[in-house]
Amino acid sequence: MLKKLDKIRFRGHKRDEFLDLAESPNASDTECGDEIPVKIPRTSTRDNEELRDPAGPGTIIMASGVQDFNRTESDRLNEIKGHLEIALLEKHFLQEELRKLREETNAETLRQELEKERQRRLELEQKVNEVLKARAEEVPATQQAAKPQTQANGTDKRSHTVCSRLQKWFCDKFGEYVEDFRFQPEENTVETEEPLSARRLTENMRRLKRGAKPVTNFVKNLSALSDWYSIYTSAIAFIIYMNAVWHGWAIPMFLFLAILRLSLNYLIARGWRIQWSIVPEVSEPVEPPKEDLTVSEKFQLVLDVAQKAQNLFGKMADILEKIKNLFMWVQPEITQKLYIALWAAFIASCFLPYRIIGLAMGLYAGIKFFLIDFIFKRCPRLRAKYDTPYIIWTSLPTDPQLKERSNATVSRRASLYYGYPKSWMLQTAASRSYVGSNAPTGINKDEDTSRFHTTKRGNFHEVFNLSENERPLAVCENGWRCCLINRDRKMPTDYIRNGILYVTENYLCFESSKSGSSKRNKVIKLTDITDIQKYKVLSVLPGSGMGIAVSTPSTQKPLVFGAMVHRDEAFETIFNQYVKITSASSNSES
Repeated sequence: MLKKLDKIRFRGHKRDEFLDLAESPNASDTECGDEIPVKIPRTSTRDNEELRDPAGPGTIIMASGVQDFNRTESDRLNEIKGHLEIALLEKHFLQEELRKLREETNAETLRQELEKERQRRLELEQKVNEVLKARAEEVPATQQAAKPQTQANGTDKRSHTVCSRLQKWFCDKFGEYVEDFRFQPEENTVETEEPLSARRLTENMRRLKRGAKPVTNFVKNLSALSDWYSIYTSAIAFIIYMNAVWHGWAIPMFLFLAILRLSLNYLIARGWRIQWSIVPEVSEPVEPPKEDLTVSEKFQLVLDVAQKAQNLFGKMADILEKIKNLFMWVQPEITQKLYIALWAAFIASCFLPYRIIGLAMGLYAGIKFFLIDFIFKRCPRLRAKYDTPYIIWTSLPTDPQLKERSNATVSRRASLYYGYPKSWMLQTAASRSYVGSNAPTGINKDEDTSRFHTTKRGNFHEVFNLSENERPLAVCENGWRCCLINRDRKMPTDYIRNGILYVTENYLCFESSKSGSSKRNKVIKLTDITDIQKYKVLSVLPGSGMGIAVSTPSTQKPLVFGAMVHRDEAFETIFNQYVKITSASSNSES
């Protein structure tokens, strides 16, 4: 601390050379309360005489002394100010050190622990005193009966020492195991989540790929055995398996294969070059990790990982939903087969010995794996007709498929309810006009208009001024949200419009989301389109973009429908309908 203070001092004089603050009239007790001894230069009698005598021999010394002592008031104030600053700095640093010491030592907790220890000590002292008093009262009674019982006490002491020894030996041998069975409260530990990093993401993807490689290789080898990739290897495996199942050695065979695999892995870990695989392994080139990634590369990496995770989660969800629907009787005819098979297996397990059941299951599994699957893979028609597990699994629906089916049934019922023939409608209208108001009304106006497709602003054909037959295709009944970019316009309000894009049999319709007249909507006839292609609005972003560019003779620059999430689906629908309309028109002209 003193070294720090010596560095902070801005004057060259030492601390002992400063004036005493107690003698200074400007010093205050609140700013610095420490008593700092200051050396004051004292003059001897000889010096006083020389100073008094102007003609003496020490006139030069007297003059210098007068200059030293006749300092101005400002110099003294500056020295006192520097002294005060140093004292304040000392106080500040001491307070900081005290605060750090208090934080490190936690004086409050130590005081509490000391109080607890004092209370415990007092309680122990009270208990000891009570025990001593009780023993002091029992001593006279025991002294009277001590003489006739000396021999008995000797035997008790010996037994007590033997018991203590046995107890000590038991604690030394088994005390550690007893401590292991002591119950302790569970600690709730919260794992810290790592922040998103492109480098960490690529590293985890590579780790996952390397970790899943043995499993994928095992599945490839099994499929190669079933496909008879190597005829000799599959034939030898089939003969060995069937022989082991016939003699009841299936479980020892699998255990021996596991031991053999572990032995080969041990030799490979020791440096042996052993390749025991039916399918030859293809070494993939390993890309070195990049140190610095650009923004577009990071964005593309996140998109790739998100796409892989989406596909993986989708497959897992399909499997789990199919299993759930199988046991929940969603498809009764499929679950009924499983129900009958389980009853048959239960009855067979009650009456047949397990050896026969195991033999039958093993033979069926071998024939199915090596022969039946090979034939079904080569003949897809046979598989679609006679492969019962494959038929059951493919016919099981997932939850999205069930939702689509329910929506289709609802729309079919609505069409059956509202889709009356036009001749019947004309007959009911004529009969209504003839009979009058008391006659049966048939279909009212609301039911009649509900036959047409409606949007948020009304019927579809009324919004776009089209014929009643024009309605969106089944693929885009709800339309695709997008923004229309008309580069021929210069006004910002007309340059970009948000809305919904529809496709009918003959038109491409864009409904603007802003409330107003129908002039903001856009209708393009499919036969007027000269070119249609995928478009990328922002070239900075990776990927192929999220827009569709449509060229027509009436526009100088193509109209762009951008920011479409389902861009590929919309492009395929528009392009297929465009090809269909153009081919039909060319055939009609020819």
